[in-house]
Amino acid sequence: MKFLFRILRRLVGYLLGVLLVALIAAAATFGWQGYKLYQSAVQATPLETLYQNITARPSFVPYDQLPQTYIDAVLSVEDSRFVHHHGVDPLAIARALWADLRSGTLAEGGSTITQQLAKNVYFTQEKRMARKAAEMFAALDIEKHYSKQEIFEMYVNTIYFGNGCYGVAEAAEGYFKTDAASLTDAQAVVLAGLPQAPRICLQPGAGPQASPGGTAADGGLP
Repeated sequence: MKFLFRILRRLVGYLLGVLLVALIAAAATFGWQGYKLYQSAVQATPLETLYQNITARPSFVPYDQLPQTYIDAVLSVEDSRFVHHHGVDPLAIARALWADLRSGTLAEGGSTITQQLAKNVYFTQEKRMARKAAEMFAALDIEKHYSKQEIFEMYVNTIYFGNGCYGVAEAAEGYFKTDAASLTDAQAVVLAGLPQAPRICLQPGAGPQASPGGTAADGGLP
């Protein structure tokens, strides 16, 4: 009996070792593919010109013109540890992985605001491991080049709010017929949650409604 137990323990140990080697090999492969994807992206649009390109847009809203309620709401919804991490948040990634394992889906990504900015300006929205790795490389580099305030500005001026609105200025005008600086607290909170559910459309004086192809529960408003 003891002999069989030793054989079984060795077999389990061997299988775990093989699995570990496979995981390391996969991580290295995706990491290398992601790095090459990242290098190609920044060659096309150098990081040094990213802020200049975004601030040159007619609809750009600087940080000091954003309502504090909107800033606080975005950080609460998107990245509560934004001021503490350096572009990638291991704690958020660990929580997302655990949530995905429990749900059996890839609904949680653990992306920081900086990673989402990198994804929006450099990469596609498809969920691929190589793209995720590239996003991380870009986020780490963005944090080296820009302040948190500049990163936040670039993020809120490029994200998609649904209904054809890109950036907070277009969203404020498109949904509430006002400029970003004049948003009420309630309007600011609504806009902070919309990028999580861009298929939700708002009608003046009405609650959230689903745009064609979606439902009012898609993504959910926080």
